[in-house]
Amino acid sequence: MDLFESKEIKPMLIGEMQEAFDNPDYIYELKLDGERCVAYLDKDVTDLRNKRNVKMLVKVPELSNIHKQVKCRCILDGELIVTKNGKPDFYEIQRRSLMSNSFKIKLASTRLPASFTAFDILYYKDHSVIDLPLMERKKLLEKVIMENESLAISRYIEEQGIQFYQLAKQNDLEGIVAKRKDSKYHLGKKTKDWIKIKYLLDDDFVVCGYIFKEKGVISIVLGQYSGKALVYKGHVTLGMSGEDFNIIKSTPKLNSHPFNELPSGNDNAVWIELNLVCIVKYMMKTSNGSLRQPVFKGLRDDKDPKDCTIN
Repeated sequence: MDLFESKEIKPMLIGEMQEAFDNPDYIYELKLDGERCVAYLDKDVTDLRNKRNVKMLVKVPELSNIHKQVKCRCILDGELIVTKNGKPDFYEIQRRSLMSNSFKIKLASTRLPASFTAFDILYYKDHSVIDLPLMERKKLLEKVIMENESLAISRYIEEQGIQFYQLAKQNDLEGIVAKRKDSKYHLGKKTKDWIKIKYLLDDDFVVCGYIFKEKGVISIVLGQYSGKALVYKGHVTLGMSGEDFNIIKSTPKLNSHPFNELPSGNDNAVWIELNLVCIVKYMMKTSNGSLRQPVFKGLRDDKDPKDCTIN
C-alpha cells in the first residue's frame, strides 16, 4: 500500500541509550524536547500526525501551510516544538496538545508559535525512500525543503559525538541522538541504529492513581509494563491547581489497584483507568529501579500506556 495514501505510518524508534562516543560511522543530532510527528505534505495540503496517528493541525493551526515550503509531495519525520527563551520547551507543546478550546489555541499559537523540525524523509515525489541509507535520505531532505520560521531541517555533525554532547549539556538541552550513516528506516521498529545520549534523564510512566497530600499537592502513583504485567514504580508529586491534575481527576475510577504487587504506603490512593501517560524527570535510578528526585514534567497524549515499558 502507498505510504502517502494510507497515512498510517508508525515512526522508527530509538532502541538504545549509551554514553557519548565518537565514531565516523555515525552522525549526531540534537534531541529536541518536543512531540514526535509525521508530516504528510502535498501541493495543496498539510497533514500532521503524532505517534498515535492523531491529527495535530487542530492543535497547531499556524503550521497549516508548511506544505508550501516543500518542492514536491513528501512524508517527513520530525519533531513538533515550541521554542521559549531560545530553546524547545516541552511543557508548552504538551500544554498545546492537550488544549481543546479553539480560542485558547489561537491565542497560544500567536504568543508562542509552534514549528516543525524535520530530521528524516520517508517518501519522495511518488515513492517510499525508507530503504535508502540515512545519508542519501538526508540529501533528499535538503533538496526538498525550503526552510522558514515554521519548517526547519535538523542539523547534524559527523564523528565528534562527545564534543557535541558536551555542547548540549552546557546549554542545558535534552541531549543528542547518534544515527548510523548506512541505516535504513524501519517503520514502527525500535532499532539500535539510533542511540540516544541524554543529559536530562526522563522516562514515561502510566498514571495509575493519586494520593491527596497536604498543602495542595497530590502524589501520582506510577507504573510501567513488564510484558503484560504492570509494575509499581513509585510516586511523583504534582500541584492540584494545574490542567494536568484536572485531566487526571476526571479520568474514570477503578475499584482496586492494577498491580500484581503493591508496596505499603498506598492505602489512601484513588485508582484510575490506565489511559494516561506522564513524563518524569529524575537525577538517577537506584539499583532497584526507583527514581531519585523525581519531578513531574507533564502528561503526554502521543504515547500508548502499553508502550511504557521498563528499560
